[in-house]
Amino acid sequence: MALYPYTLQPIALNLTEDEFQQAQFELFEQSNPPYTLKSLKTKEWIVIAVVVALAIAGLLLVSGYSTAIFWLMLILVVVYLLVRTIGLRWYVKKEFEKQMAEQQMPEEMKALKIGVQQHGLVMSMPAPNAGVQPKAMRGMQMRGGQQQQAVIPWNAIKNWEETDDYIFMLFEIKGQQGSQIIPKRLQQQKFPIDSVRKHLQEAVPVRGLQPETITK
Repeated sequence: MALYPYTLQPIALNLTEDEFQQAQFELFEQSNPPYTLKSLKTKEWIVIAVVVALAIAGLLLVSGYSTAIFWLMLILVVVYLLVRTIGLRWYVKKEFEKQMAEQQMPEEMKALKIGVQQHGLVMSMPAPNAGVQPKAMRGMQMRGGQQQQAVIPWNAIKNWEETDDYIFMLFEIKGQQGSQIIPKRLQQQKFPIDSVRKHLQEAVPVRGLQPETITK
């Protein structure tokens, strides 16, 4: 057996709506920066340190009702840290969930089959009766028959990412951009995930998607 095997025939993707949503969420979780105290910039820490130092000095040097302003300064620092970490994380997640609620999996992905060859990723789906090229395959050189087939050359991959359950890739062919999700569960059907990863690493050594290039 070859170290990096390939498929004899394309394998049905069988991607469900739930998997599509889960894949997007995993990508969101992995691609977004952690909103923790470590994510604060140096300038922010300097300002916080100055405010805290002034507040503590005021509490030590001043007594009576005048200390209220210094307690307020400390409270504002705590509120800022909560908003900058937990609050920002909550807001970004809510915005993502709102976008996902409006986004549906492309219909053609339900019938899509994929294969792996040395020259690229093979995509196959039933030929439409009207003869219109499916959106997922626009810009690609098609082969006719009951099944339409196209190949995404490895050198057409612009960037890619990997999570525990999925591999994501963005590609561009003849000016047309596209994206593809590959669930790792396909390994159970002898789909060579390792071969896909090998070719992606050769084409784009550094992982990471560029969100602004994702076709919506």
